[in-house]
Amino acid sequence: MASPPRSSTRKKKLGNYPHTMVVFSITLALLVIGLFGLLLVHAHKLSNLVKENLEMQVYLDRDLPEAQLLRLQQAFSSKPFIAFRDRQPQVRFLSKEEGARQFIEQTGEDFQQFLGDNPLRDAYILRINSEYTDSLNLRKIEQELRAESGVHEVQYVQSLITSINQNVRKLSLVLLGFAVVLTLVVTILINNTIKLALFSQRFLIRSMQLVGATSFFIQRPFLRRATWQGFVSGALAALILLALQQYAYLQVDELRLLLDERLIGALLVLMVVLGCVIGFFSSYRAVRKYLGMSLDDLY
Repeated sequence: MASPPRSSTRKKKLGNYPHTMVVFSITLALLVIGLFGLLLVHAHKLSNLVKENLEMQVYLDRDLPEAQLLRLQQAFSSKPFIAFRDRQPQVRFLSKEEGARQFIEQTGEDFQQFLGDNPLRDAYILRINSEYTDSLNLRKIEQELRAESGVHEVQYVQSLITSINQNVRKLSLVLLGFAVVLTLVVTILINNTIKLALFSQRFLIRSMQLVGATSFFIQRPFLRRATWQGFVSGALAALILLALQQYAYLQVDELRLLLDERLIGALLVLMVVLGCVIGFFSSYRAVRKYLGMSLDDLY
Protein backbone atom coordinates (compact mmCIF):
# COMPACT_ATOMS: atom_id res chain seq x y z
CA MET A 1 0.00 0.00 0.00
CA ALA A 2 1.40 3.35 -1.03
CA SER A 3 2.30 5.69 1.77
CA PRO A 4 0.52 9.06 1.83
CA PRO A 5 2.45 11.85 0.10
CA ARG A 6 4.61 13.93 2.39
CA SER A 7 3.68 17.57 2.67
CA SER A 8 6.12 19.91 0.94
CA THR A 9 5.83 22.37 3.75
CA ARG A 10 6.81 21.56 7.28
CA LYS A 11 4.02 22.07 9.77
CA LYS A 12 4.69 24.44 12.58
CA LYS A 13 5.06 22.90 15.96
CA LEU A 14 2.81 23.89 18.78
CA GLY A 15 4.42 26.83 20.55
CA ASN A 16 6.61 27.83 17.62
CA TYR A 17 7.91 31.37 18.15
CA PRO A 18 7.17 33.81 15.26
CA HIS A 19 10.66 35.30 14.90
CA THR A 20 10.10 36.91 11.52
CA MET A 21 6.85 38.55 12.53
CA VAL A 22 8.39 39.99 15.68
CA VAL A 23 11.46 41.37 13.91
CA PHE A 24 9.34 42.80 11.10
CA SER A 25 6.91 44.50 13.49
CA ILE A 26 9.64 45.97 15.70
CA THR A 27 11.58 47.16 12.63
CA LEU A 28 8.56 49.02 11.28
CA ALA A 29 7.84 50.58 14.67
CA LEU A 30 11.45 51.74 15.10
CA LEU A 31 11.53 53.03 11.52
CA VAL A 32 8.57 55.29 12.30
CA ILE A 33 10.47 56.72 15.26
CA GLY A 34 13.57 57.06 13.11
CA LEU A 35 11.73 58.97 10.38
CA PHE A 36 10.33 61.37 12.92
CA GLY A 37 13.74 61.70 14.55
CA LEU A 38 15.23 62.50 11.14
CA LEU A 39 12.61 65.22 10.76
CA LEU A 40 13.59 66.64 14.15
CA VAL A 41 17.29 66.61 13.24
CA HIS A 42 16.70 68.46 9.98
CA ALA A 43 14.34 70.93 11.66
CA HIS A 44 16.99 71.61 14.31
CA LYS A 45 19.66 72.15 11.66
CA LEU A 46 17.36 74.42 9.66
CA SER A 47 16.65 76.47 12.77
CA ASN A 48 20.37 76.86 13.42
CA LEU A 49 21.05 77.86 9.81
CA VAL A 50 18.35 80.52 9.95
CA LYS A 51 19.75 81.87 13.20
CA GLU A 52 23.35 81.81 11.98
CA ASN A 53 22.37 83.84 8.92
CA LEU A 54 21.23 86.65 11.18
CA GLU A 55 23.74 89.48 10.98
CA MET A 56 24.79 92.46 13.04
CA GLN A 57 26.05 95.57 11.30
CA VAL A 58 28.78 97.37 13.24
CA TYR A 59 29.24 100.85 11.79
CA LEU A 60 32.58 102.52 12.47
CA ASP A 61 33.77 106.04 13.12
CA ARG A 62 34.95 107.88 10.05
CA ASP A 63 38.53 107.86 8.80
CA LEU A 64 39.84 105.13 11.09
CA PRO A 65 43.46 104.16 10.36
CA GLU A 66 44.22 100.78 8.84
CA ALA A 67 45.81 99.56 12.07
CA GLN A 68 42.66 100.23 14.06
CA LEU A 69 40.50 98.52 11.43
CA LEU A 70 42.71 95.45 11.70
CA ARG A 71 42.55 95.58 15.50
CA LEU A 72 38.76 95.73 15.42
CA GLN A 73 38.56 92.78 13.03
CA GLN A 74 40.80 90.71 15.28
CA ALA A 75 38.78 91.74 18.33
CA PHE A 76 35.48 90.80 16.68
CA SER A 77 36.85 87.49 15.39
CA SER A 78 37.91 86.44 18.88
CA LYS A 79 34.48 87.00 20.41
CA PRO A 80 32.76 83.78 21.58
CA PHE A 81 29.45 84.77 20.01
CA ILE A 82 30.83 84.91 16.46
CA ALA A 83 29.69 82.10 14.15
CA PHE A 84 32.32 79.97 12.42
CA ARG A 85 32.10 78.30 9.03
CA ASP A 86 34.89 76.04 7.79
CA ARG A 87 36.84 77.14 10.88
CA GLN A 88 36.73 80.75 9.73
CA PRO A 89 35.08 83.49 11.82
CA GLN A 90 32.15 85.04 10.00
CA VAL A 91 33.39 88.63 10.18
CA ARG A 92 33.28 90.63 6.95
CA PHE A 93 34.49 94.16 6.30
CA LEU A 94 32.22 96.37 4.19
CA SER A 95 33.79 99.62 3.08
CA LYS A 96 31.63 102.67 2.48
CA GLU A 97 32.53 102.52 -1.22
CA GLU A 98 31.33 98.92 -1.45
CA GLY A 99 28.20 99.85 0.49
CA ALA A 100 27.47 102.67 -1.96
CA ARG A 101 27.98 100.36 -4.94
CA GLN A 102 25.57 97.76 -3.50
CA PHE A 103 22.98 100.46 -2.80
CA ILE A 104 23.19 101.75 -6.37
CA GLU A 105 22.86 98.21 -7.78
CA GLN A 106 19.79 97.51 -5.65
CA THR A 107 17.97 100.82 -6.15
CA GLY A 108 19.32 102.05 -9.47
CA GLU A 109 19.87 105.52 -7.98
CA ASP A 110 23.26 107.15 -7.50
CA PHE A 111 22.82 109.27 -4.39
CA GLN A 112 26.41 110.51 -4.62
CA GLN A 113 25.61 112.58 -7.72
CA PHE A 114 23.25 114.94 -5.93
CA LEU A 115 24.83 114.71 -2.46
CA GLY A 116 28.32 115.22 -3.77
CA ASP A 117 29.72 112.89 -1.13
CA ASN A 118 29.35 109.38 0.25
CA PRO A 119 27.60 109.64 3.64
CA LEU A 120 27.92 105.93 4.39
CA ARG A 121 30.33 104.50 6.93
CA ASP A 122 32.72 101.59 6.90
CA ALA A 123 31.20 98.62 8.69
CA TYR A 124 31.85 95.09 9.86
CA ILE A 125 29.15 92.51 9.21
CA LEU A 126 29.07 89.91 11.98
CA ARG A 127 27.25 86.61 11.91
CA ILE A 128 26.19 85.50 15.36
CA ASN A 129 26.46 81.96 16.70
CA SER A 130 23.00 80.39 16.95
CA GLU A 131 23.49 79.79 20.67
CA TYR A 132 23.56 83.55 21.25
CA THR A 133 20.57 84.61 19.15
CA ASP A 134 18.05 85.01 21.95
CA SER A 135 16.97 88.56 22.77
CA LEU A 136 18.84 88.79 26.08
CA ASN A 137 22.18 87.69 24.63
CA LEU A 138 21.79 89.96 21.61
CA ARG A 139 21.31 92.99 23.85
CA LYS A 140 24.45 92.05 25.78
CA ILE A 141 26.36 91.61 22.52
CA GLU A 142 25.16 94.98 21.29
CA GLN A 143 26.37 96.68 24.47
CA GLU A 144 29.72 94.89 24.28
CA LEU A 145 30.26 95.92 20.67
CA ARG A 146 29.28 99.52 21.33
CA ALA A 147 31.96 99.68 24.02
CA GLU A 148 34.71 99.00 21.47
CA SER A 149 36.80 102.02 20.54
CA GLY A 150 36.04 103.16 17.00
CA VAL A 151 32.49 101.75 16.90
CA HIS A 152 29.85 104.31 15.98
CA GLU A 153 26.66 102.24 15.94
CA VAL A 154 25.42 98.64 16.11
CA GLN A 155 22.30 97.57 14.22
CA TYR A 156 20.33 94.36 13.79
CA VAL A 157 16.74 93.51 12.94
CA GLN A 158 15.44 92.91 16.45
CA SER A 159 11.81 92.30 15.47
CA LEU A 160 12.81 89.59 12.99
CA ILE A 161 15.00 87.82 15.53
CA THR A 162 12.25 87.95 18.16
CA SER A 163 9.74 86.51 15.68
CA ILE A 164 12.11 83.71 14.67
CA ASN A 165 12.83 82.78 18.29
CA GLN A 166 9.13 82.69 19.14
CA ASN A 167 8.27 80.53 16.13
CA VAL A 168 11.15 78.14 16.79
CA ARG A 169 10.09 77.81 20.42
CA LYS A 170 6.48 77.02 19.45
CA LEU A 171 7.55 74.52 16.80
CA SER A 172 9.93 72.82 19.24
CA LEU A 173 7.17 72.36 21.81
CA VAL A 174 4.80 70.89 19.20
CA LEU A 175 7.44 68.49 17.85
CA LEU A 176 8.51 67.50 21.36
CA GLY A 177 4.93 66.69 22.35
CA PHE A 178 4.41 64.69 19.19
CA ALA A 179 7.69 62.83 19.79
CA VAL A 180 6.58 61.83 23.29
CA VAL A 181 3.23 60.55 22.03
CA LEU A 182 4.85 58.70 19.13
CA THR A 183 7.42 57.06 21.40
CA LEU A 184 4.66 55.94 23.76
CA VAL A 185 2.61 54.48 20.90
CA VAL A 186 5.60 52.64 19.43
CA THR A 187 6.55 51.28 22.86
CA ILE A 188 3.03 49.92 23.35
CA LEU A 189 3.08 48.43 19.85
CA ILE A 190 6.38 46.62 20.41
CA ASN A 191 5.26 45.49 23.85
CA ASN A 192 2.05 44.00 22.47
CA THR A 193 3.92 42.34 19.60
CA ILE A 194 6.30 40.56 21.97
CA LYS A 195 3.49 39.72 24.38
CA LEU A 196 1.49 38.17 21.54
CA ALA A 197 4.53 36.21 20.36
CA LEU A 198 5.16 34.87 23.87
CA PHE A 199 1.54 33.79 24.14
CA SER A 200 2.48 30.73 22.07
CA GLN A 201 5.21 29.93 24.61
CA ARG A 202 3.01 29.96 27.71
CA PHE A 203 2.79 26.17 28.01
CA LEU A 204 6.54 25.85 27.55
CA ILE A 205 7.01 28.30 30.41
CA ARG A 206 4.58 26.25 32.55
CA SER A 207 6.42 23.03 31.70
CA MET A 208 9.71 24.54 32.80
CA GLN A 209 8.08 25.60 36.06
CA LEU A 210 6.76 22.10 36.68
CA VAL A 211 10.21 20.55 36.38
CA GLY A 212 11.54 22.95 39.01
CA ALA A 213 13.27 25.62 36.92
CA THR A 214 13.77 28.93 38.70
CA SER A 215 12.17 32.12 37.42
CA PHE A 216 15.55 33.52 36.38
CA PHE A 217 16.43 30.35 34.48
CA ILE A 218 13.09 30.48 32.64
CA GLN A 219 13.32 34.18 31.85
CA ARG A 220 16.93 34.21 30.65
CA PRO A 221 16.49 32.68 27.15
CA PHE A 222 13.41 34.77 26.46
CA LEU A 223 15.13 37.98 27.55
CA ARG A 224 18.23 37.15 25.52
CA ARG A 225 16.14 36.42 22.44
CA ALA A 226 14.02 39.56 22.79
CA THR A 227 17.10 41.73 23.27
CA TRP A 228 18.75 40.20 20.22
CA GLN A 229 15.59 40.70 18.17
CA GLY A 230 15.46 44.31 19.31
CA PHE A 231 19.07 44.77 18.24
CA VAL A 232 18.49 43.21 14.82
CA SER A 233 15.31 45.23 14.33
CA GLY A 234 17.03 48.45 15.37
CA ALA A 235 19.94 47.78 13.02
CA LEU A 236 17.58 47.00 10.12
CA ALA A 237 15.51 50.12 10.82
CA ALA A 238 18.70 52.22 10.98
CA LEU A 239 19.92 50.85 7.64
CA ILE A 240 16.55 51.49 5.99
CA LEU A 241 16.47 55.00 7.42
CA LEU A 242 19.99 55.67 6.17
CA ALA A 243 19.03 54.42 2.69
CA LEU A 244 15.92 56.62 2.64
CA GLN A 245 17.98 59.61 3.74
CA GLN A 246 20.54 59.10 0.97
CA TYR A 247 17.74 58.68 -1.58
CA ALA A 248 16.19 61.95 -0.41
CA TYR A 249 19.55 63.71 -0.74
CA LEU A 250 19.90 62.41 -4.29
CA GLN A 251 16.45 63.71 -5.18
CA VAL A 252 16.77 67.07 -3.41
CA ASP A 253 20.40 68.14 -3.32
CA GLU A 254 19.65 71.18 -1.12
CA LEU A 255 18.76 68.85 1.75
CA ARG A 256 22.48 68.19 2.22
CA LEU A 257 22.72 71.65 3.74
CA LEU A 258 20.70 70.28 6.66
CA LEU A 259 22.97 67.26 7.17
CA ASP A 260 24.21 66.91 10.73
CA GLU A 261 26.30 63.74 10.86
CA ARG A 262 26.73 63.85 14.63
CA LEU A 263 23.01 64.02 15.40
CA ILE A 264 22.07 61.51 12.71
CA GLY A 265 24.69 59.09 14.04
CA ALA A 266 23.25 59.52 17.53
CA LEU A 267 19.76 58.88 16.14
CA LEU A 268 20.83 55.62 14.50
CA VAL A 269 22.49 54.41 17.70
CA LEU A 270 19.40 55.43 19.68
CA MET A 271 17.18 53.32 17.42
CA VAL A 272 19.29 50.22 18.09
CA VAL A 273 19.44 50.89 21.83
CA LEU A 274 15.71 51.58 21.96
CA GLY A 275 14.98 48.30 20.20
CA CYS A 276 17.10 46.37 22.71
CA VAL A 277 15.66 48.13 25.76
CA ILE A 278 12.01 47.90 24.74
CA GLY A 279 12.46 44.29 23.65
CA PHE A 280 14.10 43.34 26.95
CA PHE A 281 11.53 44.95 29.24
CA SER A 282 8.54 43.88 27.13
CA SER A 283 9.72 40.28 27.25
CA TYR A 284 10.44 40.57 30.97
CA ARG A 285 6.89 41.77 31.71
CA ALA A 286 5.27 39.15 29.48
CA VAL A 287 7.24 36.22 30.94
CA ARG A 288 6.56 37.36 34.49
CA LYS A 289 2.88 37.53 33.65
CA TYR A 290 2.80 33.93 32.44
CA LEU A 291 4.91 32.77 35.38
CA GLY A 292 2.29 34.10 37.75
CA MET A 293 -0.74 32.67 35.97
CA SER A 294 -2.54 29.55 37.07
CA LEU A 295 -2.92 26.60 34.73
CA ASP A 296 -6.59 27.36 34.16
CA ASP A 297 -5.77 30.93 33.13
CA LEU A 298 -3.35 29.71 30.48
CA TYR A 299 -6.18 28.19 28.45
